[in-house]
Amino acid sequence: MLTDDELVALFHDLESDRVERKRDYRSNADRIRQAICAFANDLPDRRLPGVVFVGQNDDGTCAGIDVGDELLKTLGGLRSDGQILPFPVMSVARKEIDGCAVAVIEVAPSMQPPVRVDGRTWIRVGPRRGTATPEEERRLAEKQTWHNLSFDARPCLDASLEDLDLVRFEAEYVPSATSPESRRQNGRSTGDKLRALRLLSREGRPVNAAILLLGRDPRAFFPGAYIQFLRLDGSSLTDPIIDQKEIGGTVPDQVRQIEELMRLNVRITATIGGSQRREQPDYPLEALEQIVRNALLHRTYDQSTMPVKVYWYSDRVEVINPGGLFGEVTPETIWKNATAYRNPLLAEGLKSLGVVERFGYGLARAERTLSENGNPSLGYQFEPNYTLFKVEPAQ
Repeated sequence: MLTDDELVALFHDLESDRVERKRDYRSNADRIRQAICAFANDLPDRRLPGVVFVGQNDDGTCAGIDVGDELLKTLGGLRSDGQILPFPVMSVARKEIDGCAVAVIEVAPSMQPPVRVDGRTWIRVGPRRGTATPEEERRLAEKQTWHNLSFDARPCLDASLEDLDLVRFEAEYVPSATSPESRRQNGRSTGDKLRALRLLSREGRPVNAAILLLGRDPRAFFPGAYIQFLRLDGSSLTDPIIDQKEIGGTVPDQVRQIEELMRLNVRITATIGGSQRREQPDYPLEALEQIVRNALLHRTYDQSTMPVKVYWYSDRVEVINPGGLFGEVTPETIWKNATAYRNPLLAEGLKSLGVVERFGYGLARAERTLSENGNPSLGYQFEPNYTLFKVEPAQ
């Protein structure tokens, strides 16, 4: 964190390449995201935070805007709204400098560049802010600090490019994760593209997230990377099994298959009153989808051979995933859109592929959907080694 004296110096220094000034948020939202991205990429390798002053004009004068809690909340939300990936390390605070109230966004250099906004890699060198060239993206990829990476961003030591479905990577992942401008740039090999998207290590090995997103056989490397589905005729595991399946493949494939299976198992009751027909499912599909996606995203892949379990009893549905709550997410903050990701690169890939729409809101959406459908509140159990969510049928 910068000291107050350092912030004052940057506030007055109109020549610094570590500062961007924006009059307000509403008319500059995209440019603020781009500035955050550029400071996080730190192409000149200054290894110092960059600052965006919201409420200051380009000429250094005060814009005189209202810097209240709503603005600070909006700016803080830029970190995890899914448009800047991977998540930047940043802080937002209100400061008053020489009588001018400003919102200060402080952005630390990323340990996992390139950082992108909607598929575009933004950089800043001197007064220039623009999109990176392929050579500049290569330089950013080489800056990754491997020993500080999360599990999913580390190399899968037993894997090679042959273990990835590269046709699928080119056809599905690249178009969803990069901008049209970068795709039009010539001269990029498949390996270059994998490195630019942080899916390939310096040594040319796929990272663990690449195996989970694009692997030909993820279970060959992560034995627990599948879903176990049980439909039971009763309320106990000892009751007769109606249906059981093991759902494997990549994580996106698991999401598609389990959601189709859950759709088949939801029962819909129709009631007719007058000229109107009302249909009510015993379980709202959207709530079940959000809970299962949450389980696949936040589970532990490296320390457990346990699958994600979806157990469908006669009186409830339980979703269990290996791995307890992570980081700053606690039993209290989990319902307040707290975001901390055990698998941030996997999260980024699922967001790019459209499997995840928005970060930090899945469980809140599940709760809202359950309430609207007439189901009891979501039950839960948080243990050090696993997390369980329980959904009961509509009343």
